[in-house]
Amino acid sequence: MGIPDDRILDGKVAIVTGAGHGVGRGEALELAAEGAKVIVNDLGGSVTGEGADKRPAEEVAEIIRSRGGEAVANYDDVADFNGAKSIVDQAVETFGRLDVLVNNAGILRDRMIFSMSEDDFDAVIRVHLKGTWCMSRHASAYWREQSKAGDQPRAAIVNTVSSAGLQGQASQSNYGAAKAGIAAMTIITSLELGRYGVRVNAIAPGGFTRMVGQAMKDIEIKEPDEYTEFNAMNPGNSAPMVAWLASDQALHVTGQVFRAVGNTIAHYQPWQLGELFESKTKEGPTKWRPADIGPTVNAFVFRSRNPGMVLPGSK
Repeated sequence: MGIPDDRILDGKVAIVTGAGHGVGRGEALELAAEGAKVIVNDLGGSVTGEGADKRPAEEVAEIIRSRGGEAVANYDDVADFNGAKSIVDQAVETFGRLDVLVNNAGILRDRMIFSMSEDDFDAVIRVHLKGTWCMSRHASAYWREQSKAGDQPRAAIVNTVSSAGLQGQASQSNYGAAKAGIAAMTIITSLELGRYGVRVNAIAPGGFTRMVGQAMKDIEIKEPDEYTEFNAMNPGNSAPMVAWLASDQALHVTGQVFRAVGNTIAHYQPWQLGELFESKTKEGPTKWRPADIGPTVNAFVFRSRNPGMVLPGSK
């Protein structure tokens, strides 16, 4: 099989974090298939964040090389400030530049909030939210220096969010908070980095991954490259959207959040103010009385007089 002549990432150098399994693995393979040289980062820990293993990152890098691409493995911790810098430095030292950062690394520790330990909260926030920040911080500093030197980048960051953060999911106050934070970080950093030639977007992927397997014990977990035909649960299905967002074909797209699951793509709408209600008298504006808020909100927001949840034992 020859190399396609319509690859949209030829000449690009990309970092994909958490690329040893699942969604990140599919992204690394897709970006490489589209012509990118890839730093395959994975600490090699468990779904809950314990341990380390170099084999997952090495395996994905080897698959890319066996298919005629260029890739090297990296095992640094994305949430360690200096470790994140080492990943960026490795891309520049190995391939001469950096064009794309895909922030995917993450762990999962599901608990209802009343049962969640402080460590469960801190560990998940650290990998997802701080890890995304650390990687973006060092990559953006590199691109800013390029821009100031007169070599304006055409760079892209693609972050990973989740419906758990944007729509809500019980037992995931840590994970959901991190993902909602990443969505906000995506919008904010897109405003900060546009002048330096850097676009920032995010996707919410899906599929049967090791994380999903924690909650659904009876499903079969397969890597993206192990599927032989289309399957809506293949975690690699979101990778084409990542490749497009990383490419120069999407130079007009920044500060956006998409959902890419199965064969579907959807665009998340950001928080927006709804209808505005004012408290005023004949004399003019006045402070709201708490007792007046309920009837207004119930009638005009919820279109109902329903008082809401009725607690056990109440009348």
